[in-house]
Amino acid sequence: MITKATIDTVFETARVEEVIGDFVQLKRAGSNFKGLSPFSDERSPSFMVSPVKQIWKDFSSGKGGNVVAFLMEHEHFTYPEAIRYLAKKYNIEIEETEQTAEEKANTDVRESMFLVSEFAKNYFQDILLNADEGKAIGYSYFKERGFTHETIKKFALGYSPEQWDAFSKEALGKGYKLEFLESTGLTIAKEDKLIDRFRGRVMFPIQSMSGRVLGFGGRILTNDKKAAKYLNSPESDIYHKSKVLYGIFQAKQAIAKLNNCFLVEGYTDVIQFHQAGIENVVASSGTALTPDQIRLVNRLTKNITVLYDGDAAGLRASIRGIDLILEEGMNVKVCTFPEGDDPDSFAKKTSYEDLVLYLETNAKDFIQFKASLLMDEAKNDPIKKADLIRDMVTSISKIPDRIKREIYLQECSRIMDISEQVLVNTLAQLIQKDNAEAGKKVKQEQKAFEVVKNENPIDIQKVDVLYELERKIIEILLLYGDRVEEFEDVLLKTNDEGEIENTIERKKWKVYQRIFLSLQEDEVELANPLFRSIYNHLIAYFNQNETFQMEQYLMHLDPEFSQEVTDILMLEEQQSLHNWESKQIIVKQKDRTIGQYVSETILTLRWFLVDKIIEELKGSISTDVDADNSEPLSMAMDYYKLIHSFSKKLGRVMSRYN
Repeated sequence: MITKATIDTVFETARVEEVIGDFVQLKRAGSNFKGLSPFSDERSPSFMVSPVKQIWKDFSSGKGGNVVAFLMEHEHFTYPEAIRYLAKKYNIEIEETEQTAEEKANTDVRESMFLVSEFAKNYFQDILLNADEGKAIGYSYFKERGFTHETIKKFALGYSPEQWDAFSKEALGKGYKLEFLESTGLTIAKEDKLIDRFRGRVMFPIQSMSGRVLGFGGRILTNDKKAAKYLNSPESDIYHKSKVLYGIFQAKQAIAKLNNCFLVEGYTDVIQFHQAGIENVVASSGTALTPDQIRLVNRLTKNITVLYDGDAAGLRASIRGIDLILEEGMNVKVCTFPEGDDPDSFAKKTSYEDLVLYLETNAKDFIQFKASLLMDEAKNDPIKKADLIRDMVTSISKIPDRIKREIYLQECSRIMDISEQVLVNTLAQLIQKDNAEAGKKVKQEQKAFEVVKNENPIDIQKVDVLYELERKIIEILLLYGDRVEEFEDVLLKTNDEGEIENTIERKKWKVYQRIFLSLQEDEVELANPLFRSIYNHLIAYFNQNETFQMEQYLMHLDPEFSQEVTDILMLEEQQSLHNWESKQIIVKQKDRTIGQYVSETILTLRWFLVDKIIEELKGSISTDVDADNSEPLSMAMDYYKLIHSFSKKLGRVMSRYN
């Protein structure tokens, strides 16, 4: 178990904007940072990071929290894994106490799969670097490809021995369970026999954006025609090939810094580019490009340059991915290499300066690329040329931005020597068709919804006043709880003539003390269970600490409170609350003091609770003419007088909530 001292050091050192910046492209927005949500498919930034408060909030998905919460949400880390990740990032030495048997047993399935995968990565690399078979076969192969020792270690390349069960025996001997060796696809169990899936192959670990090992790619080195040249891990709870990009862990910082991502097909393409000095490159690992893979890049940059080899047949098959990139609102360029070359071979024989120059000179936007690719075979055939133009307009129709569409139409008109108006009309027809299909789908969804729709739509928009008031109390405690403010109390005193009169007494309190005493005096307990727990936690924290430091408090906040607290703190910066008085919720205005704000909020809560009591009393009054309703009527009148006193203190007439 990681010691509390280590956890405290990690929280004090880690910066939320730096950590999240490794996964999401952030741009300065006042005192905060903004970016695209990493949890949903969006094109307008709704993800906010507050360096001052050291928290983040994703307004599209509703998620939020501190730096550890982000890693737990985004990378599916457990709490200890997130702490370890941050400790490694900031070079913090981890102190640990011995885990109990119960703690070890509670490690979940996904975590066990990650541990097995990490062990496999280290095992394969150790075999490659230190075992005779690994050095003679695997290491020699990588050296022939031109990879240096540093590159081999950077990408954790490895080798799986030819023996049927060498890895499986080693893993079982180290205490890893067979069920996780099987679920990760590393071991195949047939009857009483264990078979290493990747035996006799050089190994390429496939890592997540944070560096966790998700799966492997293995290349066979023999000329066995029955065996696949490349073999990937099977789909599992931790590995989904359509959602990962090879090299994203090593490339993420360069992608964000250079604001461009080179997309290639194979593992060695990525590695050779890195070795040549170009690090902002990832691979789809031989699979057809998917929207999930594109969104991974979209979190870091809006610009993708797709790199293809000179094989014309392969080019035509690959350009389908361009439309997917355009649909995500990204900018796409295409660069091809001379016939007979691929990114790997070209980078291997080209200096860094010449490689950069080649990429800059030969990268074309998708319109120019499609035209140059297909024009030769279409120029003497009007039908093929018409199909090519229609194909180009279809690609343009995928672009969400209307200005970009207009510019590309003009470019297409120029390149293809065709009237721009014809292209505009064709584009309009395509968009109309897409909208009609989308509208049909929406109508079907609406029809399905109408079957179960609420018969009383007014209730849907009804404000939960008690919820809002209790949430406002939590907000006051978070923002002002430690401040000393002056509060007014109206006391009843007897003067020298024996008459009772109102006397105003002013006294200074810490805000949290005033709220606590006010609620205690009325014997009020917050109704919402989550707010009640956060309230008790805050009051205890204030009583136990001489000063309230938001960053320190958020560091050790219970995960179950984290999201709600983050919502309250971040919404303060996002929403204007000036229309709340129309909903009978009193909020702070600029010309009011914190003391007034607190008093008005507590008074409004009292008013609401008293109003509910009056309604309950009304409900208890019998309509029977012989019934004695004097007691509930008398109590109701006393409560009405109390509401009148609230009205005087607030300086406005009270109206009913219900």
